[in-house]
Amino acid sequence: MIGKELSPILEEIEDSLLDLVAYKPEFTTAGFRAAIYIFQSAIMDKMFEIQDEHKMSSKDRELMAKNCGEELRNFIGRFTGIDSHKLFTDESTKV
Repeated sequence: MIGKELSPILEEIEDSLLDLVAYKPEFTTAGFRAAIYIFQSAIMDKMFEIQDEHKMSSKDRELMAKNCGEELRNFIGRFTGIDSHKLFTDESTKV
């Protein structure tokens, strides 16, 4: 399970950020995109658990995932002015 393997790394990043809470981290565009992808992956993981618990149909699962993605995109845009869709489609922001 990749999530279990990555969790200690994510916890280490969390600890580093907590140690520097008084400072602006100044993420690069690629770093910000990575953070969004990590958060999105974590949300989807927990969403799949709920979908399984409720024995949701494939159609409902797809709709829920689409709504989640749109809400996340709107949230990011509202508070940062960044269109996250462009971050993932613009080749110049990829490492």
